[in-house]
Amino acid sequence: MGRVFVISLEGNIYCCKHCKTHLSLADDIISKSFHSRYGKAYLFEKVVNVTIGEKEERMMMTGMHTVVDIFCVGCGSIVGWKYESAHEKSQKYKEGKFILERFKVLGPDGSTYSVSQEAQLGGGGGSDADDA
Repeated sequence: MGRVFVISLEGNIYCCKHCKTHLSLADDIISKSFHSRYGKAYLFEKVVNVTIGEKEERMMMTGMHTVVDIFCVGCGSIVGWKYESAHEKSQKYKEGKFILERFKVLGPDGSTYSVSQEAQLGGGGGSDADDA
């Protein structure tokens, strides 16, 4: 395997909590009202320095979606997922967008989120948006 090319971002950066590889900018956040099995998650327009896993069908709170997990190129940690397609017409806006799980990334100020007690107990069901 060749050498990994890593993109450096400037500004308010979200990065991998394990290796600090840059992942996205705060300006690319579409929504902060998403949830994963580990707690808060943010929907981003663009993410860099990730590789993608295999496509899979996943039932989420807002219906069935085709997704791929995304992994940090720096350390291989899973940091979220990408929406490949949404089966519900009302969820099509997610297609091609990325979820970064706040538990797995550092915020622009170096902050991290801890796993919520509900997530530790297995509560909350599937992962997805808190759509109004």
